[in-house]
Amino acid sequence: MREPFTGEESVTKDNTDKRLEALSQWAGRALRTGSVLRLRKLAGDAGFRRYFRAGTEPPLVAVDSPPERTNPARFVAIADYLRRYGIHTPMVVAADVERGFMLLEDLGDKQLLGQLNDDSVETLYAEMLSELLCLQQIPPAENLLPCYSRELLLMEMRILPEWLANRLLGYSLDTAEEQLLEQTFALLLDSACEQPKVLVHRDYHSRNLMVRDGERPGVLDFQDAVWGPVTYDLASLLRDCYIRWPRERVEHWALTYAATAEAAGVLEPVQPGTFLRWFDWMGLQRHIKVLGLFPRLYLRDGKPGYLPDLPLVIRYTLEVSDRYPELRPFADWFRERLLPLVERQEWYRDYRSAGNR
Repeated sequence: MREPFTGEESVTKDNTDKRLEALSQWAGRALRTGSVLRLRKLAGDAGFRRYFRAGTEPPLVAVDSPPERTNPARFVAIADYLRRYGIHTPMVVAADVERGFMLLEDLGDKQLLGQLNDDSVETLYAEMLSELLCLQQIPPAENLLPCYSRELLLMEMRILPEWLANRLLGYSLDTAEEQLLEQTFALLLDSACEQPKVLVHRDYHSRNLMVRDGERPGVLDFQDAVWGPVTYDLASLLRDCYIRWPRERVEHWALTYAATAEAAGVLEPVQPGTFLRWFDWMGLQRHIKVLGLFPRLYLRDGKPGYLPDLPLVIRYTLEVSDRYPELRPFADWFRERLLPLVERQEWYRDYRSAGNR
């Protein structure tokens, strides 16, 4: 997840800190400039890394990635691995993984999200889906890409009752409600685990993809990549938490991608109905996670900027769970128990129109 872009902010003596000062000094030494680099803060991601544009030519991005909270060595390793197969992740110009400092290639400011409209979407999504196919053709790397296991997928969904229901809304589930959620989660896990496994970016969406005119897209926020279900990144892109498209278009894109993936040998032949169920249920697993993750970012990490995006996530969640009889009890529970509490939040807007343009 990446924060909404809010522009650059000059870093001066008044708003700096010791790590930032050390990063500026390190970057200057790494580039042999003979001086401390002037840095400007950029929008970050949902983790603990901070990003700064350096006043260099060509422009670079300096990254503060505290090693006690992040894994800069893994970031560098996965960036290099993906670039080896043609994916345009930012080139790592310099890195001190022990201190958590990096200098990266600057891929610009043209986030996919800001470029999408009714006229551009077909062309841009074709580019991003082509890049996704390239990602999914990358072979597994021993000791680099962990399995997106059933246990990890389940742990992600359990963020919802803890952080949305309990901590944000003050709602405690009784035993029957806990059982309902666990039964729903088990259905989604069964669907995820029966899918073919490929490289999964885990946040392949419009805030992490950069449009680069005449070149392949830039791919950001890749450091949590795993080996997992084939529809995960597809659902992340086409059921994006930050922009919505009509169901008919989304399903057309999804099935077109399935046919392309079959032709490329990424996917064995599968019935369209089965693939769409995989896609729907994988997206629902992700959105259930996000319904807990965004409140956690606010309550634990002091990042309220994601809360206004929750109504669209709620819309996705209810649209999909309404569509399948096995999932409808979950939709009914959410509407009856949580939605009235969500509607009292100051950031809330009617989920039924969320994402409409």
